[in-house]
Amino acid sequence: MSLRKKTISALAWTYGQQIGVQLISFAITITLARILVPEEFGLIAMITVFISIGSLLVDSGLSSSLIRTTESNQKDYSTVFYFNLAGSIAIYGVIYFAAPYIAKFYNHEVLSPVIRVYSITFIFNAFYVVQNAHLVKQMNFKAQALIQVPAIIAAGILAIFMARLGYGVWSLVWMNIVQSLIITIFHWVCSDWRPTLEFSKESFHTHFHFGYKMTLSGLLEIVYKNIYVLIIGKNYSAEKLGYYSRAESLSQLPSENITIAMSKVTYPMFASISNDNVKLKEVYKKLMQQVIFWNVAILVLLYIVAEPLIRFVLTDKWLPAVPFFKILCIANILYPLHSYNLNILKVKGRSDLVLRIESIKKTLNVIAILLIVPLGIYGLLYFQIVSSVLSYYLNSFYSGKFINYDVKEQLSDISPSIGLAFLVGFISYCLDTFLYNSLSVPDLGRVVTDSVFFFVLYLALSYAMQFNAINDLKQLILKK
Repeated sequence: MSLRKKTISALAWTYGQQIGVQLISFAITITLARILVPEEFGLIAMITVFISIGSLLVDSGLSSSLIRTTESNQKDYSTVFYFNLAGSIAIYGVIYFAAPYIAKFYNHEVLSPVIRVYSITFIFNAFYVVQNAHLVKQMNFKAQALIQVPAIIAAGILAIFMARLGYGVWSLVWMNIVQSLIITIFHWVCSDWRPTLEFSKESFHTHFHFGYKMTLSGLLEIVYKNIYVLIIGKNYSAEKLGYYSRAESLSQLPSENITIAMSKVTYPMFASISNDNVKLKEVYKKLMQQVIFWNVAILVLLYIVAEPLIRFVLTDKWLPAVPFFKILCIANILYPLHSYNLNILKVKGRSDLVLRIESIKKTLNVIAILLIVPLGIYGLLYFQIVSSVLSYYLNSFYSGKFINYDVKEQLSDISPSIGLAFLVGFISYCLDTFLYNSLSVPDLGRVVTDSVFFFVLYLALSYAMQFNAINDLKQLILKK
C-alpha cells in the first residue's frame, strides 16, 4: 500500500475513532455533569497534574522511540515493556505515599484515598503501552478504534450508575480505572505481540537516550498545562475549579481531537519521509492548512454559541463557566500546530532541541503566570492566548529551519482561514444577538441556526476564494 493510501486509511480510522470516542465521552460527561456538582469535577481536576506526571514517567518516552526507530526488534519491545512495568509499580508507590501531602496542599482530605485508588491505572497502562506502540508503528488504527470505543461505553455506564446511586467523585474515579483495565485487556487480545524473557541494556540505553529528553519536555508541558489548575485549586474553591475544568475540557474538544488524531498518523508518516525535506514540507503544509481551516472555524463558532450551548447541554448550574469557555476557545486556535511543529523535530531525532524549546517556553511562561496571579482568574485566562501565540512562534521557528518553511511563510498560509473565520464569526454573532433579543429563540434553536448559518457562509466564501484547504479536500474526495 502506498504512503498516500496508507495515510488516508489511517486518517479515516483515526478520525473515526476520535469522533466516536468523543461523542460517547461527551454524552457520558453531559449525563454526569447533570447528576454531579461542579465541586466533584473540581476534585478530580486537582489531581490531574499528578496523574498525568505519573503516566508520563511510567513510559519515559520509550514508546515514542520505538515508533521512530525503523528497525525495532523483539528485544527492543520486551526491554521497553519490562521497564514500563517496573516503572509503573515504582511510580504508584511514590504517589501512594505522597497522597496525604497532596490532600493537605489543597485542604481536601478526600483527595488522599481518591488519588491512591485512581493511580492504579498506572499499572494497568504499563501492560499495554508497548502493544499500542506496535499498532501505531504498523499504522493499524482500526484495531485501536475497536479497542477504545467499547471500553469507554462500559466505563461510562458504570460511572452513570454509580453517580445516580450517590457515589459522587468516586463514580469518576472508577470510570477511569475500569476504562484503563478494559483497554489493557483488549490490547492483549487484538495485538499479536507478546513480551519474551529478555532485557537488553544496549536497547534500553538507545531508547532511553531519546526518550528521557522527550519525557523531560513532556514533564514541563504537563506542569505548565496544569499550573492553572494548581493555582486555581489552591487559591479558590473546588467549585470554581470545576467550572474552569469543564470550560477547559469543552474548549479543547475540537483542537485536542484534531491534534491527537493527526499526531497519531503524522508522527509515523513524517518518520517514513524524514529524509526527504521537500516532501516533508509539502505534506506538513497541506496538513497544517487543513487542520487550521477546521479548527479555527469550530472554535469561533463555539465562542458565539457558548451561553445557549452550555445552558442547554449542562443546565443553568454550569453557566459561570461560560466566560472561561469563551476565552479558552480563542486560546486553543493554534494548539494543534504546536504539536505538528514538534513532530518535525522528533522525526529528525532532535529530542534535545524539543527539550530546549520546551524549557525556554515554560520557564518564561511560569514567570509570567506568577506575576499575573494577583490579577485573578481572568488574568490567567487571557494570558493563555498570549502564551499560545508565543509558543507557536518558537515551535515553528525551529522546525521551519529543518524543512525550509519559516514562520512568515507558515503564517501566510494559515492567515486566510483565521481571518475568514473571524469575519464570518462577527456576522454570526450579530445574527445570534438578533435572535436572542428580538425573536426569543430557544437555546437549541439558537445553536442550530448559528451553526448552519456560520458553516454555510464560511464554506461558501472559502470555496469562492479558492482556499487551498478546500481544494485539497475536494481532490482527496474525488480521488478516493
